[in-house]
This record gives sequence, structure tokens and C-alpha cells, in this order.
Amino acid sequence: MVEYIDLRYKPTKKDFVLYYYVESRIDFKKACEQIAAESSIGTWTKIKTMNSKVATKLKPHVFSIKKLGPKKGFIKIAYPYELFEPGSVPQLLSSIAGNIFGMKLIKNLRLEDINFPKKYINSFKGPKYGIKGVRRKFGIKKRPLVGTIVKPKVGLTAKQHAKVAYDSWIGGCDVVKDDENLTSMSFNKFEDRLKEVMKMKEKAEKETGEKKGYMVNITAPCSTMLKRMKMSKDIGNDYAMVDILTSGFSALQTVRDYNEDYDLIIHAHRAMHAALTKNKKHGISMLAIAKLSRLIGVDQLHIGTGVGKMEGSKVEVREIEDDIEKSFFIGRSKRGEPFTPLNSNWYDIKPVFAVTSGGLYPKLVPKLIKFMGNDIIIQAGGGIHGHPDGTVEGAKAMRQAVDAAMQGISLREYAKSHSALRRALDYWK
Repeated sequence: MVEYIDLRYKPTKKDFVLYYYVESRIDFKKACEQIAAESSIGTWTKIKTMNSKVATKLKPHVFSIKKLGPKKGFIKIAYPYELFEPGSVPQLLSSIAGNIFGMKLIKNLRLEDINFPKKYINSFKGPKYGIKGVRRKFGIKKRPLVGTIVKPKVGLTAKQHAKVAYDSWIGGCDVVKDDENLTSMSFNKFEDRLKEVMKMKEKAEKETGEKKGYMVNITAPCSTMLKRMKMSKDIGNDYAMVDILTSGFSALQTVRDYNEDYDLIIHAHRAMHAALTKNKKHGISMLAIAKLSRLIGVDQLHIGTGVGKMEGSKVEVREIEDDIEKSFFIGRSKRGEPFTPLNSNWYDIKPVFAVTSGGLYPKLVPKLIKFMGNDIIIQAGGGIHGHPDGTVEGAKAMRQAVDAAMQGISLREYAKSHSALRRALDYWK
């Protein structure tokens, strides 16, 4: 019989390391054995077709068990490289996040973290631009980029949508984004919206003297996404936005492959992530999703804020940001937290620009920058369009908040000579 638990095993540089939270309905060690078996070479019973060569070369090793109770705890499993197809995230997930989630003997299971060996990392392209490439596009060296989402998220015509984008840009936004569920509707067709917004983008660039960006949502069946990428490129746009989870990792890999010809910045929206991440006992963590996204090659990724309306603790958001923005990430234990992220080495894979969004408005900007640093894209929807004097003033207020924070000036002091910010601070107390 193949034995999978070996607490003396030390992972090699060729191993994948998987970090799971487990709650079992049976003996905990037996459950760990079954997770390792079902995700690799084994099944629920002894099989006559197993041979010693397969068992020796391809079996994974449960090399760490941190119990939090009789039937729950964290485990780490090392999987040999040969179990996985290079350059294929769908195949990887079919193993490490597949049937094991449906086993009756498991009450809860959560994929917390994953580390990839160098050889596997080298089979992916990673981001085409990353943080430095995006900054070069905009000519912005240090400060966070300021962005907005057109609101209402659906319902506007193409021309109305373009007008909101224009107002946002001339107010001071660097980037304007479609919302996650706006693609091509009867009242706002993709082609019409792209053309109208690009006219307004060119106008705003001439009037402000600044580079502007439009994150047009190409999300659709894969063949349609590729057509929309070409439309975006042909009209002179720099961006393609993809809802990475609703589209799927296979579609995202295809988009990244075709982007070798289209040279677009890939903006990754994480719509649907909470269906996987919100339950802290079962599912897949946002950290794992973020690492898979960087591996495939998105340039920008929504990760939450830790200070806005969306789910996600400060500790979790900071861990994700550090892991997608650094070449080397050292996981450190936090007081009171039993989970410690794995160390990461990304080798030549470029860093991803962290996008922070969800309930943001000018008052939160200094706290956000202090917490997350300058390498962020601050996306505010209601926090711009809900300004009492409208979108232009709302965009001014956000940009003024960023400028104040970068200069180390309090918002109230800066607001004395900047009316848009003053109105925002008075309105959102």
C-alpha cells in the first residue's frame, strides 16, 4: 500500500508545494492520506494496477501537519513536477483543487497557498508589462494611478458612458474602467462603446496633456474575447479587461497568448472570487488565485483594500499585494494567525500592479497609501460619481487626495486651497 505521510520529507526544488486547511469526518491522518492520494496517483482503495515505479516516482508527500484540533488543521503536500502538464493551469487545478473537494470524508477543505518550481514557472509568459511597463505607458513614476468605474455600472448608452469617462479623465483620473457585468448589451454595444469612449479619451488627452487609459471589458466566450482584443488594438486602445474567474483560466491563458500580437495591458477583474474565497474553511484563497493570475500573465489585478466595503482583512490583502508585486516573498507568521504564507521566488516573472477598489472615497486615500504603498491603482466608483458636485469634481477630489498624501500634507490642510477635496471631506464624514 502506498503511504503518503512522511514528516521527514524535505521538498526538492522540483516539487510543487500545496498548503491546505482541512476539516475531516474521519481520523485526521487518514483524511490527509486520501487528499494526497485522490489528487495524484491513488483512489479510495488498493488497486492491482499500481506498480512500485509509479508509487515511488510520482507519489506526493504530506510533509507537514499542524493540527488545530482532533480533526482539523493545516497540511502541506509536496507533489513531484512530473504530475503536471507544463503551461496548463486547468490541468493543475483539476489535480490540486478537483475531486478532493467532493470527498465525503472531508467536511471542509481550503486551498490556501501554492508554490511552483522554477521549471513550471518558465513554461508561462507572466505579465507582458507589469508595474514598470504600465507606469512607462502613463509616464507616472511614483504616485498611485487614479481610476474610476463608470456608474451606473449598466444602463447608460454608449455616448452617455463615454461622457462619464470624459468627465472622469478631465477631473484627474488616469484610467477609466467598465464594470464587471458590462460587456455588450442592447442599450450599450461593445463596438459602439469602444468607439465613443476612444473619441472622448483622445479629447481628454489633448485637453489635459496627460496619458489616459480605458479598460474596456472584453469578457465573453473565448473566440469573442479575441475579436474584441483585436478591435481594441485596431482602434488604438492600450487595454483589455477580463473577468478572469467567470471566463476561466483556460480563456485567460488564451488571451495572454494572443496578447503577444496585440500588446494590450491585461486588467484582471476578480468577479465571482467570493464564491471561492469568502468561506475561510472551504474553497480557494484569494492568495492562490492571485498567484495563478500572475503566473499566467495579467498586468493588473483587483485584490481588495482592507479599508473599503469588500471582504478581505488587512493582513490578507497585504500578503497578496506583497506576493504579486515582489520577485521574492518571505512568508511570515502573524500574531494570532495559525496560517503562514509560503515563501515565493518568481524568478523572471514580472510583478503585477495591485488594484484596490470597493467603497473608496477621498478620505480613505492617505490610509490606503500608508498601508499599501505607492504601487497601487486606486479605483473609486461611487467615491467619484457620488461627489455632491458631480463626476468632474469627484475625480478632482480623488486626485487631490493622492497629491496631498504624496506630499505628506493632511487632507484638511490641503482642502483649504482645493475646493473639490473640501466638498468631498464635508460630504463623506
